[in-house]
Amino acid sequence: MTTDLPPATRRSGAPDRVEVAIIGAGFAGLGMAMALRRAGRESFLVLERGDGVGGTWRDNTYPGVACDVPSHLYGFAAHPNPHWSGVYARGDEIRDYLVEVARREDVGERMRLRTPMLSASWIEAASGAGRGAGFWRIETGGDHAGVIEADALVLACGRLTEPEVPEIAGLETFPGALFHSARWDHATELDGARIAVVGTGASAVQLVPELARRAAHVTLFQRTPAWIVPRGARPYAVEERELFAARPDLLDRLRAQLYAEGEARFASRSGDAAAAADAREAALAHLHAQVADTTLRAQLTPDYAFGCKRVLLSDEFYPAVASDRVTLEPGALVSAEGSTLVSATGERHEADVLVLATGFASTRQPYAGLVRGVDGVTLDEHWDEGMTSFGSTVVSDFPNLFVLNGPNASLGHNSSVLMVEEQAAYAVRALALRAVAPGGVLRVDPAVERAYTDEIGRAAASTPWLTGGCRNWYVDDRSGRLTLLWPGTVDAFRSRLARADGSEFLHIRMTSEGPGRRDREPSLRGEDT
Repeated sequence: MTTDLPPATRRSGAPDRVEVAIIGAGFAGLGMAMALRRAGRESFLVLERGDGVGGTWRDNTYPGVACDVPSHLYGFAAHPNPHWSGVYARGDEIRDYLVEVARREDVGERMRLRTPMLSASWIEAASGAGRGAGFWRIETGGDHAGVIEADALVLACGRLTEPEVPEIAGLETFPGALFHSARWDHATELDGARIAVVGTGASAVQLVPELARRAAHVTLFQRTPAWIVPRGARPYAVEERELFAARPDLLDRLRAQLYAEGEARFASRSGDAAAAADAREAALAHLHAQVADTTLRAQLTPDYAFGCKRVLLSDEFYPAVASDRVTLEPGALVSAEGSTLVSATGERHEADVLVLATGFASTRQPYAGLVRGVDGVTLDEHWDEGMTSFGSTVVSDFPNLFVLNGPNASLGHNSSVLMVEEQAAYAVRALALRAVAPGGVLRVDPAVERAYTDEIGRAAASTPWLTGGCRNWYVDDRSGRLTLLWPGTVDAFRSRLARADGSEFLHIRMTSEGPGRRDREPSLRGEDT
């Protein structure tokens, strides 16, 4: 189905009009744009607050930044890249890859950079207004400040975009450079500096070995140790890359193999007793092989179930921490007294540079307060006890809205790009149902959203994410529900979305050729039934 709207139209003195507005130009935003184009829907705009595409791979530029999903799986199926430099791609490589995808897909003319969404409100249109029973009114700032009207809104804003800065007494008194790892200050001199790092999550595990090579000394404040398994990183030889370029079938086979290995990891992450025991044993063997000091080893050993927190991959972190260039402080940073940093253990450490590798606002998405649905209720208010949805993508009381990388769409065992591709495909199939929806408006049945939320709850109830004895960013503290992770495999997610038949939306009209007949019932499988 094609639309009769051009990419964006503007009547004199009126807002821009577009069928679909996409917020964000990372993997999710580009994935949605690709899905729309392949469905013949050309009337869309991509609004990006930053100065280029790439999302988290544009924003995170700290030393050592890289992906912990194998490079040949961490990309779009339609855009394989034979030229990745190694088994795990560097952050700058991934950003460049997304720039190239945007170029190949010719998204540039439909993209507005440096254009943040300031607000988005669902407007109920008067009957006979000529454009359906409602639309989204989006206010933008920056280079393209103004108003956009869209029939549908796609939030592809990412889930790890706003740095989490902990409340630390006296932090404002620290005299040296102080910044979050996701907002790296490249003007700060690292060579010969005393650097303190707060946090031992995914960013810190990559960052600390790099800093240890340059700093006079690194002090690492650890609140909770992580389970870390071998990474097995290595560069691809020139001959390998040339072979990948010449033999696309080899890349296809490699991707399929990596996918299968990722799906197999779900068992150990989700609480299968035998798989978790094997993985835990492998992680402990990795720790013992790389850290000889028994006291330090004990400080680095988690006391919670394997998989409860994000499992990390590194071959360099333990050797760096075990070296004389790093001091592990087994306590959270609780206060700063000028350049003196005080741990929960009472220990005091001097630092010239302070890096907060403290994660992101994940369970309460920053964009949620900007989006108003039916009766002016914000998405943040709708999610006041944690994010909810149907299909991890659509939300009741927010018509014609699709959220990518939102509720229960993250993974702890495989590539998140796979989830984005499934969500974008579902959104396109759902948009096709606007032809038979009253006024072209898709309204999720609240009962269906509640049922899906309960379905997630049942699947998550016995997993380590809820029962493993740790605090993680997958669970919303307000409700105790698992709201970030999908509690299943990618195969299961595909199957779940494939079963969506349009009945999740209220008042879908079916075409018929006679009383009581529904010969051509729309199907979200992309077929007629």
